[in-house]
Amino acid sequence: MNRTFVGLTAVTLALLLAGCASGGGSSKSAPPQQASVAVENYQIGVDDIVQVSVWRNPELGITVPVRPDGMISVPLVGDVMAGGRTPTEVAADIQKKLADFVRDPQVAVILTELRSHEYLSRVRVTGAVRQPISIPYRQGMTVLDAVLAAGGVNEFAAPDRSDLFRRNKDETSATYPVRLDRILNRGDLSTNYTVAPGDVIVIPERTF
Repeated sequence: MNRTFVGLTAVTLALLLAGCASGGGSSKSAPPQQASVAVENYQIGVDDIVQVSVWRNPELGITVPVRPDGMISVPLVGDVMAGGRTPTEVAADIQKKLADFVRDPQVAVILTELRSHEYLSRVRVTGAVRQPISIPYRQGMTVLDAVLAAGGVNEFAAPDRSDLFRRNKDETSATYPVRLDRILNRGDLSTNYTVAPGDVIVIPERTF
């Protein structure tokens, strides 16, 4: 009797889990990859501005441009190669070298300005806005920030049919619908995506 009950319970639980797995999908497009991930994979170049911080050792923190030879100078460590490497790789290198001077160093490297790939790292807003614009990417920038920088939408816009276009690492592109009218007039921020370098936001005109 107990074995039968346990067996039926297990089967019922399995069916419930299968139902949840099959019925839990969504027809909505997945949100775009967050910019923080895109920037982490960005290869640092000459003239980019990087901020190096060491946890509990603020005196070792610096914010410097990458020199023409690709190097940056870090307190205690000296010159470190930054050009052609990701922020994560540079942080790991600095952390390893600092271990000779600081106990258990925790290092973070943040890109504050992307100067070496100026046009690749720009965010563009086109279509039915007051001033189509190409602006430098800034960490934390959202769709709303970019649209406001373009002066907002004009009287011919169909803001809820806007799209964000992003090129992926494998050279394919992805399109994400942006409900701009809901963002601007209803405070619905569900599609106010964090933008990434190279993103293009297009606001179409209404069909009369």
